Amino acid sequence: MGSSYGQIFRITTFGESHGKAIGVIIDGCPAGLEIDEAFIQSELVRRKPGQSRITTHRREDDEFKILSGVFEGRATGTPIAMVIHNADQRSKDYSHIADKYRPSHADFTYQEKYGLRDYRGGGRSSARETAARVAAGAVAKLFLKQKGIDVQAWVSQVGPLKLEKDYQALDLSQTESNMVRCPDADMAEKMIGLIDETRKNRDTIGGVVSAVITGVPVGLGEPVFDKLHAELGKAMLGINAVKGFEYGSGFDGVEMYGSQHNDIIRKEGEQVKTDTNHSGGIQGGISNGEDIYFRVAFKPVATIMQDQDSINEGGEAVKVSGKGRHDPCVVPRAVPIVDAMAALVIADFYLRNKSVKL
Repeated sequence: MGSSYGQIFRITTFGESHGKAIGVIIDGCPAGLEIDEAFIQSELVRRKPGQSRITTHRREDDEFKILSGVFEGRATGTPIAMVIHNADQRSKDYSHIADKYRPSHADFTYQEKYGLRDYRGGGRSSARETAARVAAGAVAKLFLKQKGIDVQAWVSQVGPLKLEKDYQALDLSQTESNMVRCPDADMAEKMIGLIDETRKNRDTIGGVVSAVITGVPVGLGEPVFDKLHAELGKAMLGINAVKGFEYGSGFDGVEMYGSQHNDIIRKEGEQVKTDTNHSGGIQGGISNGEDIYFRVAFKPVATIMQDQDSINEGGEAVKVSGKGRHDPCVVPRAVPIVDAMAALVIADFYLRNKSVKL
């Protein structure tokens, strides 16, 4: 339960942080889609650990293998299975918390729900699982590219350092030009400095990943419970360490009057456009053809290299200190995960929409 997402373009992920492998099964990928393995690998490289001094030092190449569903470079329409073998596990780094609950981790809740837990790196609750989502999201991106739909995410905030520029004023092609994945060079330098300082203090810090989806046709989304923004929110809130999601004007919209917030509609040639886009490209839960933009808030990584008070499985007071290799700030590596989950949502809704329209 809880390891699958999507209705038509549907994925199921499997594996644990320190198990033999992680992987994903994609069902519903349209037959004939060209599967660009180099592109999938490049997306995994963006997420992999050990890529810079401001990320975890765990070393994983995250090389994937396709086990089924692809023949002569194209999807056959049957389930695509992909696996990524774990190579750099250090399970001994977690032996000290075998019977202890780390603050703000899933240790206690998993133990209570299942009666047992894989304490090695958090097992199934580890962000290691998101590599499988990135692999699946890369396939979704290949599908969306054919339809002229593009997803781009970037780091817009680290701690109190916030990029105030509107996304339309940014050169998003510069996102991958620095290790923090902020498209503004000056702000990126400041963010890197703050993460470095945080790491040296044996602490962690949170941040925000922003994203925009362009080229989305009118009509994606369903009434009432399957609204497009609700599914995007679910997809983002299902990513490890996410604490908040807002789209369009978001919480800033509460400070506006309706006369300021309403997006005036006009006809431009054969297209219906809006003068503003406070709606974030979605109205009534259905895409209106404008850019869909949103923000995702990530908490500070829960594992810190400091002593903290907690309890063990027997309810006794204990001290817990982080060991091993962990990100001082998760957002640089979260960018491709946000990309992937957004692509999976849009691909699924695109195919769902085709099933109800002649």
